[in-house]
Amino acid sequence: MKKIAYLASRVTIPGSIVRRTDAFEHDFTMDALRPAFEARGMGIEDVCWDDTRADWASFDAAIIGTTWDYWDRLEEFLAALDMIGTKTRLMNPASLVRWNCRKTYLRELEARGAKLIPTLWLDSCGPAEVAAAFEALGAETLVFKRQVGAGAKGQHKLTRGDAVPEMAHAMMAQPFLPMIQKEGELSFIFIDGELCHALIKRAQPGDYRIQSSYGGREEVLHPSAEDLAAAYAIIGALDEAPLYGRVDMLRGEDGSLLLMELEVIEPYLYPKEGPELGERMAAALARRISLA
Repeated sequence: MKKIAYLASRVTIPGSIVRRTDAFEHDFTMDALRPAFEARGMGIEDVCWDDTRADWASFDAAIIGTTWDYWDRLEEFLAALDMIGTKTRLMNPASLVRWNCRKTYLRELEARGAKLIPTLWLDSCGPAEVAAAFEALGAETLVFKRQVGAGAKGQHKLTRGDAVPEMAHAMMAQPFLPMIQKEGELSFIFIDGELCHALIKRAQPGDYRIQSSYGGREEVLHPSAEDLAAAYAIIGALDEAPLYGRVDMLRGEDGSLLLMELEVIEPYLYPKEGPELGERMAAALARRISLA
């Protein structure tokens, strides 16, 4: 039987004393992958990406999974992926992760035709930079996000005149779009460049953050042809199809979709909304291993 590593982290691995409150998403994923992988002669094992005892060469492939602490240990994480990639077949590859880990990749996708929310890129973000961002973007409410981050960690929604919290990281600033509360965020899950499933993520009343750790909820989405084409255009902008990718989009005022994120590092792939995920991932990985 082939051995596959699913890269997790100390904050998501079962039994950890520092496990995140949303680590049940790790469990949902493993429950979806294990039987499908075993049916194709592949055993899958969750391993922390920084486990110094791991024998990476003993695995036939490694899938980057719930590595949900990388943004605070970025250089260490990238070095670990480089090393793992020399021992076994890493998916998605370290070169793609290095590109995707800083949200400045969005500028490159914009140059390739992606429609974005207007964005300012801020190397530092104190009161003067925040005031200038309000003037430049011409909005009364802005959202400030870490350029290296995920899960809304270190994110701030500010109205003009609010006290400015400490933001010690490079940030990006965007106008707040109420559509996140009216419709929600649309996510499209791609396996080997083909749509597996889609869903819509909604915040709980009074919030705008759609992650489960903030009370967000999800439901299956059957996208229109136009919305689906917009998502395919994003995944198609990559030089080659990754094993997995999640395209997160938000509807603009004109009804077209704007790109929020293209997640090809460690996105949650929502197996509860996509019951075919396990089989599609197993089939795609089996093809890649056989072609190696």
